[in-house]
Amino acid sequence: MSMGFFAVFDDIAMLLDDAAAMSKVATKKTVGILGDDLAVNAEKASGFASSRELPVLWAITKGSFKNKLIILPIAFLLSAFASWLIIPILMLGGVYLSYEGVEKILEYFTHKDKEIKKEEHESKSEEEILKIEKTKVKSAILTDFILSIEIVIMALGTVLGHSLIVQIIAVTIVAFLATIGVYGIVALIVRMDDFGFKLIEIDNKNNGFKTKIGTILVNALPKVIKYLTVIGTIAMLLVAGGIFMHNIHQIHEALHVLPNMVGELLVGLIIGSVAVGVHWIYKKIVS
Repeated sequence: MSMGFFAVFDDIAMLLDDAAAMSKVATKKTVGILGDDLAVNAEKASGFASSRELPVLWAITKGSFKNKLIILPIAFLLSAFASWLIIPILMLGGVYLSYEGVEKILEYFTHKDKEIKKEEHESKSEEEILKIEKTKVKSAILTDFILSIEIVIMALGTVLGHSLIVQIIAVTIVAFLATIGVYGIVALIVRMDDFGFKLIEIDNKNNGFKTKIGTILVNALPKVIKYLTVIGTIAMLLVAGGIFMHNIHQIHEALHVLPNMVGELLVGLIIGSVAVGVHWIYKKIVS
């Protein structure tokens, strides 16, 4: 009886060892998409008032955890019973990401119009600002949902040869570590200036080492956010283009002479432009 009892513990230990090993493999496979996820979400979480940054980020983080709770069981069920649906779902997500990326580029070229309307935004009531904030949070959670699908599917692809329980443990670990890691780093980025001001305050404005470091952090934040906005836009287009490049043989064959990154970016731009055009036509029809 005791031997059987300890045998169960041995089986559990072996199972956990397999899951841990597969979690490491899956994390390595998804590290590229995690980098894109960081850039995209840092850009999405920026641009809010300082007092609202952490509450907004926490709202997005909670949304990300909910996304994982929805995606994970569906991914395991699809893998077991309807694996043919995974690629179409990924491509729909790719269309959305490419649309977002091209829309960001168009927004950049209409930046002057935004500057003109800046005073109008500043004169908005607190209720109107919170409404805008809520819309941005929803957009960030939706983008996170698409990227989460990509992360989960890529992680799942690395452990398909193992038992279902190992798949569940390994992919779940990767999914939730992705949320904790990505949004933890994003929180550090968006609070960089506050940490800088705190260092300056501690140094009592004596222009010492702490003040210099604090000044660097305060001055660096706008540049970091600006660069992350650019990187996040490119990342969305690369992820979207990669989905189509990796899953549609004809696109891959047509662009195989180009470097992967160039091909993925080009595909993302083309699909995003078509999606933006279709959306513009639809708005014209219904308005």
